[in-house]
Amino acid sequence: MTKPSPLKKKPAPKKPAAPPQAAAAFDETLPEIEALSPDRLIAINLDIPRVVSQVLGVLPGLLALRSAIAERLPTHELASLDRLETYALAAWYAHLAWLSSGGAENALKPLLAEAAPLRENLLSDAEALARRGLLDAETVAEIRAGQGYIDTANDLVALSALFTASWSEVTGKTAATEEEVRRAGEIGPQILAALGVREHGKGPGPTEAADRRARAFSLLVHAYDQTRRAVTYLRWDEGDADSIAPSLYKGRTGRAASSSDTAAAPADGAQAEPTAPASPGAAIPAAPNGAAAPIVLNGTTAHAAPGPAPSGTAPTG
Repeated sequence: MTKPSPLKKKPAPKKPAAPPQAAAAFDETLPEIEALSPDRLIAINLDIPRVVSQVLGVLPGLLALRSAIAERLPTHELASLDRLETYALAAWYAHLAWLSSGGAENALKPLLAEAAPLRENLLSDAEALARRGLLDAETVAEIRAGQGYIDTANDLVALSALFTASWSEVTGKTAATEEEVRRAGEIGPQILAALGVREHGKGPGPTEAADRRARAFSLLVHAYDQTRRAVTYLRWDEGDADSIAPSLYKGRTGRAASSSDTAAAPADGAQAEPTAPASPGAAIPAAPNGAAAPIVLNGTTAHAAPGPAPSGTAPTG
């Protein structure tokens, strides 16, 4: 049996696809989105553009482990990994459709006026950090190559995700501020939504768009979580699973890494200790102290993922 090689390079967030590719992914995924059981819905307590960018960034490293997962975990459902990119793009499109349902076209001109200098400032800061080896130079160069309004919007999303993922390493070493990073992640999707409304008119009504957004987000998080569990099981001895498949909640309120996001999504301010992975593909256990308060979306109750599971012991593989 060939042992997987150690991770050589920390994955960096990537730019989401342009709306046409994302729309195709959404159309392909729509039957799964609409069929998702209400008890599988997850409260949206993460920034969807950042999540999509993070998942796309780590995807090459996850796909590199596909054969090892198939060999050592034959009962694991590989469809979760194989469709991860499609789910990410579908969630991205559903988020843009939700934004466009609010009449975003009126804000396009001021958003573009704000976006250009913000992109340039953050990009210049990112290039300086990349020269010092603190950010991935290839990712930064890819962002710099973008042109046009759509690329400007996607560049802001990518820059926000890039800085957020490495903020603990770059804080105090850059002129970029947390407010600028946060704002870039906000206005990038707003620009894309406004461009879509200008070209094609408004999308679905707010209620339908919100429902589809929640379902697409939940589908993505569940698929990533199952893949992350497999990676954690596979790479337990190497100790690099959280670099290959980092928690989607990493960087929020100082939360420690866990082998499962859907089993351990925190309420704000909560922390969790790392836990040993359950066998991938197993049912996600209920939290011992109960789940977070539910939300109601389009007449359907959606639950925030329950609190952290108790610590366990390392598996034998």
